[in-house]
Amino acid sequence: MNTDIILYRRLLSHVVPYWRVFLLSIISMIVLAATDPAIPALMQPLLNGAFIDKDPNTIVLMPFLFVGLFAIRGIAAYVSGLSLDWVAYKVIMDLRQAMFARLIDYPTSFYDGNRSGNLMSRFTFDVTQIKEASTNAISTIVRDSLSVMGLLGWMFYIDWKLALICLLGAPIIAIIVTIIKRRLRKMSRKVQDAMGDIHHVLAECFDAQKVIKLYGGQKVEKQRFFNIINAHRRFAMKFVSASVATGPAIQVFTAFLLAIIIYVATQQASSDALLVGDFVSFFAAIAMILGPLKRLAGVNEHIQKGLAACESVFKLLDTDIEPQSGDKVLTEVKGKLEFKNVSYRYAEAGTEALDSISLIIKPGETVALVGESGSGKTTLANLIPRFYELNEGAILYDDVDIRELSLLSLRKNIAYVSQDVVLFNDTVRNNIAYGDLNDATDDAIWAAAEAACATEFINELPEKMDTIVGEDGTRLSGGQRQRLAIARALLKDARLLILDEATSSLDTRSERHIQSALENVKKGRTSLIIAHRLSTIENADHIIVLDKGHIVEEGTHDDLLKLQNHYARLHQVQFREKEVISS
Repeated sequence: MNTDIILYRRLLSHVVPYWRVFLLSIISMIVLAATDPAIPALMQPLLNGAFIDKDPNTIVLMPFLFVGLFAIRGIAAYVSGLSLDWVAYKVIMDLRQAMFARLIDYPTSFYDGNRSGNLMSRFTFDVTQIKEASTNAISTIVRDSLSVMGLLGWMFYIDWKLALICLLGAPIIAIIVTIIKRRLRKMSRKVQDAMGDIHHVLAECFDAQKVIKLYGGQKVEKQRFFNIINAHRRFAMKFVSASVATGPAIQVFTAFLLAIIIYVATQQASSDALLVGDFVSFFAAIAMILGPLKRLAGVNEHIQKGLAACESVFKLLDTDIEPQSGDKVLTEVKGKLEFKNVSYRYAEAGTEALDSISLIIKPGETVALVGESGSGKTTLANLIPRFYELNEGAILYDDVDIRELSLLSLRKNIAYVSQDVVLFNDTVRNNIAYGDLNDATDDAIWAAAEAACATEFINELPEKMDTIVGEDGTRLSGGQRQRLAIARALLKDARLLILDEATSSLDTRSERHIQSALENVKKGRTSLIIAHRLSTIENADHIIVLDKGHIVEEGTHDDLLKLQNHYARLHQVQFREKEVISS
């Protein structure tokens, strides 16, 4: 089946829930289309009866018929336009909701391979282009097709020979539309891609505005943005050029047909085979049919825009979400964690990020992962909640392979604090009690905040817990944001606690408070700590040293220092850095 037809059928399937309103719009279009041939039909008795025969009844009746006719047209046009747009915006809303529902369930690897600007463009630009195909095109096809058929029917009624001449142009018009169609679709895709690039550059500039100012990047960014918007303009103009060419090409061809019709009509009129009223009525129908024909020729523009947008939107909707491979549920969680020959390689990486990692973490044990940047610490932590899927090996949580667990059950029993703190533009309370935690009591929220040493600054905020933190917590300092993230993890009260550089943004005083609080919180919990500051994990039960995806050392802090190898060198480097800073 033709791809365009498949796309269009899928688009129309989203209209089905609103079929009643859609049917109302179709009926209104039919009424509107039916009144089109009525206008030239009234011209015939008006001229023949009123002007030539001087019929008094016709003279009185005609004004009322014209007023009534245009009143009906006005009501039908209003109902048709309003109902069809109502359906279109409902479809757009449903598609956006469906896209967002899929978006938040995509695996982390999906976000690694897709630019945020392109994704935002699909929500803000591509999906709105669907309106072109779901309303404008349907309105044109239904209303104007019926109008053309009605007007042609009236023309055949007046003079079938003249009407037949008009039909001779249909195949040539179809060929013109088909040729331009391919160009329109190609350019429409390029316009959408360019719009995604615009969103991407804007998003980057918003996030990096401090770096741009500090390093004098204004000129570079202005030029980059100009290049992108200029590319968008060029593609848009190519689309317009192809679109605008349709009308004149058809009009020029139509002019030749009209010349032939006029010649034949005048020959008939000279022999009294065609009355004046019939002649004027026929040409009124021709004049009225040109508008619908032009719109039908131009409907291809709307359809190609809409179908190109459909390709983009449906591609997003068809992307696989996170694999829901398991259905087991954790009960009476103890917090045992085991890695069996775990290996992982990122899609575009040349080497293994992790290679044959085997490790057992006992319930209630605190294990620290240390190593230089790129050694695989964060990758190992990301595999536990299944942000990424294993390439080889297995990870067991309480002796159950995490791939056999439902994602809901697995993640419900993991609290995670990363070095990249995420806060929402909401209150302090709602950022701590986020998601499934939103039914937590105020006492529990305050207790978590106190354990994270956050109450000190929260009490100084204008509205305390009800203070809006700003986009990504911009109204708070780095240390304050990190303490709220820790409070959120503490409120979750999961048996497995993962801290990925969770104290990296804290000052020395706050870090001491946090370490003291974490010592209490870690009791009865399994804790996996990724730390750059080795001073924060000296009391860990077990320390794992990673290097280039391999475990190269493991033991307690004192045992590893005695080995005088990897860990000792890392510790020595940090000790020297601390001395330099102190001096």
